[in-house]
Amino acid sequence: MKVLDALKMPFWVAQVATGAKSFRDNPVLGSRRLNERGLHVARVRAAEAMADRRRRGMEDLLDDHHRRFFAENGYVEQRNVLPADTFAQLLEEVHGTRFDAWEMRQGNAVTRFIPLPPEVLRRLPALAAFVNGAVFQGTLKYVASTRAEPTVYLHAVLTDPDLGTPDPQTHFHADTFFANSKAWFFLDDVPEADGPFRFVPGSHRLTPERAAWEQTQSETAATHGNRLHGRGSFRISEDELATLGFAPPVTFEVPANTLVVADTFGFHARTPSLRPSVRIAIYGSVRRNPFLPFAGLDPLTLPGLRGRSAQLLNAYRDTRARLLKKPQSERYIGKTLLTDPAHL
Repeated sequence: MKVLDALKMPFWVAQVATGAKSFRDNPVLGSRRLNERGLHVARVRAAEAMADRRRRGMEDLLDDHHRRFFAENGYVEQRNVLPADTFAQLLEEVHGTRFDAWEMRQGNAVTRFIPLPPEVLRRLPALAAFVNGAVFQGTLKYVASTRAEPTVYLHAVLTDPDLGTPDPQTHFHADTFFANSKAWFFLDDVPEADGPFRFVPGSHRLTPERAAWEQTQSETAATHGNRLHGRGSFRISEDELATLGFAPPVTFEVPANTLVVADTFGFHARTPSLRPSVRIAIYGSVRRNPFLPFAGLDPLTLPGLRGRSAQLLNAYRDTRARLLKKPQSERYIGKTLLTDPAHL
């Protein structure tokens, strides 16, 4: 072992008790010997038990019907979330405002991210009421099993299937090894041709079949040919999915004014677009250390920090890329309308 590696070892060991997931970047997490003895599956099992415990203290955030549906399926879908006049006002605010935006290209898809800090939302009352409202916030937090501050963006996926390589998000995958949440409040209808979200019902649970599959993947993940798989976002083929006993994938071809929130430990993907398209949503995500015994006490909920998670994350990424002089996956593109052509 190199001297530098020996110095890093306490840090690598400490990450076992966090949400760190990369088998490539941490030789403890990626150790074939340790994973053959069950390290990875033990982490998955412990994280699931803690998530179940935290959710039992968060039942005020979601009604009985949606809690039961989520427990079985791993996602929540609500249509006609806003009254028609309120939704129309929200659309007018979103489409009539130029925002600071970042973009990320993955294959033939460009994803545009627009943070929504308090100073932006103060000028957009309908958007602010939804983003800070109980339905969006409560569902995101319950699904993620934490009362932590969500990261929220206006979000547009601009896709042209005739350009570039295929979008890697069209392959079924799990984002990480523990409960977390992603939400899309769709501002336009989402037809099949425009690449809707897909989710495998029930795959948010560690069934015996899923545990055996996770065990197999963990033993070779550190040297896997797919970079994303090796960094802990396991990819799975549809043929493999069929062997795990889950229900067929659900495709969310939904009308505008629909909210979908999913636990993306469950297998999910973006359906390949059949034509050039723009899919627009208010996007939120929540991910926190999965081994915390409590749901609250998130520093980002303190005054002055609340509502700034996305803004702080972008500032961190920009600063890190500048200091390390490395290219970053997301790039600031300046003021833009949500539906302007892609800049990357």
